[in-house]
Parts: sequence; structure tokens; C-alpha cells
Amino acid sequence: MEENDKLNAPGFHAMSCQELLEALQGIVESGDMTAHRDVAAIKTAFYNRRNREQLDELTAFVAEGNAPETFSASISAEEVPFRDLLTRFKEGRAAFLEAEEKRLQENLEKKLALIAEMRSIAEDIDNLHINFPRFQQMQQDFREKSELPPTAETDTWKQYQVVSEDFYDKLKINKELRDLDFKKNLEAKRALIEEARKLAEQEDVIEAIRTLQTLHNSWREIGPVAKELRDEIWEEFKGYSTTVNKRHQEFFETRKAAEAEADSKKETLCEAVEAIKTDGLTKYSDWEEATAKVIALQAEWKESGIASRKNKSILFNRFRAACDAFFSAKSEFYKQAKSELAENLEKKLALCEKAEALASEENLKKAAEEATRLQTEWRQIGGVGKKHSDEIWKRFQKACNAVFDRRHKFINNRREEENANLEAKKALIERLKGLDRAGDPKENLKVVKEAQAEWTAIGHVPVKVKESIWEEFRGLCDIFYEADRNQQRGQRDARFRERVREVRGGGAKRVGGERERLQREIERKKVELKTYENNLGFFNVKSSAGNSMLKEMERRQARISAEIKELQDRLKMLNSEEA
Repeated sequence: MEENDKLNAPGFHAMSCQELLEALQGIVESGDMTAHRDVAAIKTAFYNRRNREQLDELTAFVAEGNAPETFSASISAEEVPFRDLLTRFKEGRAAFLEAEEKRLQENLEKKLALIAEMRSIAEDIDNLHINFPRFQQMQQDFREKSELPPTAETDTWKQYQVVSEDFYDKLKINKELRDLDFKKNLEAKRALIEEARKLAEQEDVIEAIRTLQTLHNSWREIGPVAKELRDEIWEEFKGYSTTVNKRHQEFFETRKAAEAEADSKKETLCEAVEAIKTDGLTKYSDWEEATAKVIALQAEWKESGIASRKNKSILFNRFRAACDAFFSAKSEFYKQAKSELAENLEKKLALCEKAEALASEENLKKAAEEATRLQTEWRQIGGVGKKHSDEIWKRFQKACNAVFDRRHKFINNRREEENANLEAKKALIERLKGLDRAGDPKENLKVVKEAQAEWTAIGHVPVKVKESIWEEFRGLCDIFYEADRNQQRGQRDARFRERVREVRGGGAKRVGGERERLQREIERKKVELKTYENNLGFFNVKSSAGNSMLKEMERRQARISAEIKELQDRLKMLNSEEA
């Protein structure tokens, strides 16, 4: 059963070493010395994982060109505390088993004493009726839960059943009393038979066999039934038990077949690695292709299942030896590939000279692009010997950095110029802010136009503030333009009032003509305004320039609306004068 319990243990094989360490620590600290099967499963899972990790380390070690015989497996952070916990559990388990053995022996002595006393009562034929209550009490005492040594349990129960059956066979008391006891025992045993029948259909065979053992213990604890029914119900109970045991046996036969299949797969993988011939591998690509095959076979090995215990070490050692032989040959090949490293060195020296020649290139953008291209070409060239690697890389890096530094310096100078332009434009804004807005609009407008001319003459400013500073400047300019427009509008309104008086003097016909002119002008402006509104509906801003155009169209739309309002006011003025 120990091997079966391992199969039913939690999924330790899927845990990491740290998780297995924590699981073992939980068992040890809980003091549960009955969890030895889980401990064994944890131990197996832990060292299986460590074996796989060490195989991966060896594979990586050899893949880097190292000799396998120089490999020394690392000790993980979990191994030392894991071994300490195993020792603690082993010591605790030993003490527990010693105490358990003593307890079971004491239980056995008590039950044997009860059997001896029961046998004495059964042999006292003349006093069976008198001793009947005492005998029943002793039966109850015997059936109370108390574990016995496994080697003595079956024999002890047989002795108990023999003496019990002997007593009831000899007992000449009221048949109804005896039949009542038999009936009670029969009902209890039939209930066990029903549970055994369900176990025969249970999917989890490991749990089923465990439960069946419990049922058999309960069966022994129940007293006898009528003599004519004893064989019948026992055969029925035994039949279901046989079914459960058979399914249990089939389960392990299936597992055995899976191990045989894993043995076959692993042997095939050994043959596959052994079949890779290194004599014909003369190019790096050939070696890389063969290495990929070996690594793929190693991955298949990990997924090929668990081999049988007798073949596990043999197959692993064979597979490992074949892999070691391959990687040893690969390491030897790479040692002999110095000519390629020399060729790579010549190519990189040529790139250094090209990069150094860029120092005289006046087109800084072109020089930076060429340096970037040379860096790409550098990365495409293979490695060089360690002796030259740092030196030639520093030379190439220095030449490229010189190009990029010149480019960065140029960009920084341009930024300084843009910042100076920004300060100049801020000064213009401050000049407009200092104008007296209540002063003569015409004079103020002259100053604004001069500021606008200066603004245009000043160069670019940083892009991130270009839009905001322009909006601030434009907003100040609009204030003074609006003041001038308001002044002009007042003058226009005065002139229109004079015109209204003149039109009124020309009679109703002339007034009607002026009204129609104003109405036509209003409708024309409304059509123009509608056109702007439609255009704005289709306008899509994707750049700062597009955003400026959108704002300009919105300003024009606002001016047309103001013009419509002015014409409508004049029409009201005409109608008012008419009234």
C-alpha cells in the first residue's frame, strides 16, 4: 500500500524545491509522524527535481564549451535545510514507532486477556445464562476501537470470533434474544456489503482500497449472525472486495505498462543522440543545427515519463554519456575555430577606420546616420578573441561617440538660439501688456503692428511653447484690433444715423430700398457663415499648423457673426427711425 499512497499524495512532482521544502517543514513542525508516505513522496519529488536541475546545469555548462568532467553541481539553498528536516522527521518517526509498538502491544495484551476470560465463560456451560450479560459487555469492550500489531491483528480477531461463536453455539437461552442480536449484526453487515458494492464502482481505486480496509475492520468488529447466513453474507461481501482488489491490481498493471513505455521512449532517445555523428559537422551552422536536435531530445527526455526503477539509472547514465560525448566534440570544434575569429577581427578593424573617417564629414546628420549603419554592421559580425575584444570595441565606440557628440552639440546650440528667441518674444508680449488700453486705438494699433513686424523677424522658439506663446501674443493683438474696430463701428453707426435721416427725407420708397439692401447683406453674410460652419465640421486637426488654421477659421466665423449683428442693429435702427 505504501507505493499506492504515494500515487494518491498531493501533486508534489509539480512543486518547486522551495515549495517542497515548505511542505516538509509543515509536516515536521506539525509533529505528524504518520505522514511518512507524504514525506517519502516529497523526498522523491525534491531529488528528482534537483537531478533535472543538475542535468540542465551540466547541459548549459557543456554548451558553453566546458569539459563535462570539470563540472561540479551546485548546492541549492534548499538542500541543507531539506536534509536537516528529513533527519528530524526520521528521528521523530523512530520515537513514534517505538511508542506505537508499545501501545499496540499493550492493546494486544488487553484483548488477549478478554479472549481468555471469554473462553473461560464459554467453557462454563452450567453458568452461561448467568454470565451472558458479562459476556456481552466483554464483547463490547473487545470491539472498542484499539489498534493491534499488524502481525497479530488477524489471529486475534479469529480467536475472538471462534470464542464468540462457540459461546453462542453453546448458549441455551431464549431464542428470541439470540435472534435479535443476530438480526442486529446482520443489518450492520448488510450495510457494509452495500458500501462495498459502491466501492466496486468508485473511480478513485486508491481511495477505494483504503476504504475497503476500513470496511473489513468494521466487519470483524460486528458480532456473528445466524449460522445459516454466515457463509452467504460473507461470500457476498468477499465478492465485492475481490472486485475492488482486482481494479486495484489492474491500476498498478497499467502503471507498470506506462513505465515500460517510458523505458522504450528513453531507450529510443538514447539511440537518437548516439546516432548523431560529429565527424561530418564542419560548419557553425551544422553544429548549431545538431545542438538544437540534442537540446530537443533532452526536452523530449524530460517529457517521456518516469522509467521503471530497475532501468532508471541505467538509461539516464546512457543518455547523459551520449550528450556529454556530443558536447565534448562541439567544444573541441570551437577550440579549432580561431581563423574565423581572426577574420572577424579584420572586419571590425575596417569598421573602426570607417568610423574614424567620419570625423571630417561636415554633414552632421549624414555622419550620424552612417555611424548608426556601421553599428548595425558591427553587430552582424561575429565575435573576436577575448584578447582584442575590449580594445577594438572601445576604439569603435570612441569614434562613433565623437560623431554623435558633434551632432548633439549642434542640436544644443540650436536650442540655445530658440530659447533666446523665446525671451525676445516674451519681451514683445510684455510691451503689449504695458500699453494703455484706454488710450487712442489708432496710436495703440501702430505699436501693435510694429510689434507684429518684430515678432515675424524673430526666429523660431522651442516647439513645446510655440503654440501657447503665439496664442498669448495673438490674444493681446486682438484686444487692440477689437478696440480699433469698436471705434470704427461707432463712427460707422454715426454715419448710418445720418444716412437714415437722409433716407427718411427721400420718402418711403427710399427707406424700403435701404431696408432691402440691409436684408440682402444680412442673408449674404449668413450664407458665408454657414459655409464656414460646414467646413469646420469636416476639418481634421493632425498637426500644430492645422490647429492654427482651425483657430483662424473660428476667428473669421466670429467676425462674420459680429458683422451680421451689426447689420441687424442697423436694420432695427432704420425701422426705429421709420416708426
